[in-house]
Amino acid sequence: MASSNTTPGVDNTFRKKFDTEEYRERARKREEKEADRSKSQPKGPPVQRAPLKHRDYHVDLESRLGKTQVVTPVAPLSQQAGYFCRVCDCVVKDSANYLDHINGKKHQRALGMSMRVERSSLEQVQERFEVLKKRKTPGTFSEQDLDERIRKQQEEEEEHKRLRREKKKEKKKGKVIEEEPEMNPEVAELMGFGGFGSSKKS
Repeated sequence: MASSNTTPGVDNTFRKKFDTEEYRERARKREEKEADRSKSQPKGPPVQRAPLKHRDYHVDLESRLGKTQVVTPVAPLSQQAGYFCRVCDCVVKDSANYLDHINGKKHQRALGMSMRVERSSLEQVQERFEVLKKRKTPGTFSEQDLDERIRKQQEEEEEHKRLRREKKKEKKKGKVIEEEPEMNPEVAELMGFGGFGSSKKS
């Protein structure tokens, strides 16, 4: 009589039987190989990456603008269309993505830099201010120069407004002078302007 646990009509003989002893032996051999490999290779200190620093070169984005170029699929990467990065050996299609790439983590790591910025001390900041003050060109303006320029501009604007007001007054006077001789007394009486004239009737 068949047991109640087995389902009639189902063939379970195709399932693979796992030999646990064999897999334990394989795992032990793999661990021994990895241990031997780690012993043979000297372990160096972890890679020290330099902190981020500003670029000391100009990024050329405009030299190939407006130029035509024949692009073939067999051309090397440096001669294909777009911006070629020599550090990462890749081509980026437009300038915005190229800037994102050279400022990105992958490119900075290839240059040996971490994405952390070195913290500046108070002395370094003061020295930087001194260098920038000395580098100031004669064409730049201090706060006093700026205040002086603003004051001069305001005076010029006031003078301009005054001249415009005077011109408007002259135009109004000119119109009155022009209108008085052109006014015919008879027409003025017909229109009802008889009482506005300066001459008195006897």
